[in-house]
Amino acid sequence: MKYQTFQPNSDLESLISCYWTLEVPAESDAQRQRIIPDGTIEMAFILGDDIKRYTSENEFIIQPRAMVLGQTIEPFYIEPTGYVNTFAIRFYPYGFANFVNMPIKNLANKETPIEFLFGEKTANELEQKIIQAINSRERIEIIENFLLDKLNKKTTIDNIVKTTIDALLATNGSASISTILKGDLSKRRQLERKFLKQIGVSPKQLGKVIRLQTALKLLLNKESEKLTDIAYKTEYFDQAHFTKDFKEFTGINPKEFLSNENMTLSTLFYK
Repeated sequence: MKYQTFQPNSDLESLISCYWTLEVPAESDAQRQRIIPDGTIEMAFILGDDIKRYTSENEFIIQPRAMVLGQTIEPFYIEPTGYVNTFAIRFYPYGFANFVNMPIKNLANKETPIEFLFGEKTANELEQKIIQAINSRERIEIIENFLLDKLNKKTTIDNIVKTTIDALLATNGSASISTILKGDLSKRRQLERKFLKQIGVSPKQLGKVIRLQTALKLLLNKESEKLTDIAYKTEYFDQAHFTKDFKEFTGINPKEFLSNENMTLSTLFYK
């Protein structure tokens, strides 16, 4: 399994977290992998064999080969059908809204083929360029030229949304919305509406995901063997609240997480 990340150029670094690639040899007994929410939106190109995404215990769809994965608030399973070769762009929570006219809430909890966002002709041309590129650096150059061309010069993210996200990121998701809004509850409904349109989830849901990310990294880096310490460092009220949120977003409790073979891919991304 080979996972690599690459940084965007300076013109896009405020909107894009990173580019990443994943290669996994074909295995006859490939395991389903549980993918957990990470608070980001991703555009992905499947360059290898098809990948299944399970919609129930026994039913699945084949993921589009060029798609945008919207915000998710619950875990889901994927399973490779053979050789895995993926190139993807990971956007910051407010990043992707700068490139499309569609409300971001329409992308939540599903895969959307890029042709639905950019038109069939444009999407097909982009996909072929990505497929024919000889390496990751060339793919990054192709996608950056595409995104810079799409980028609207006028900022589409409202200041109230960006300020809230910046505050959540700065506090690892622990800041309350009331504190961020400085007690001005008249802005709360406005913020909720704008978040759903531009980010795809509510401020509270995004804060939960960001805080969970922090806890996962502490857990994976073995910074503490005690769950109470991790709960304390991530400002949960107590271990019970930490475990409840952890199970909500991963589907299992923290003790099971590290030893679960279905979490190999998610573990790789979070490390």
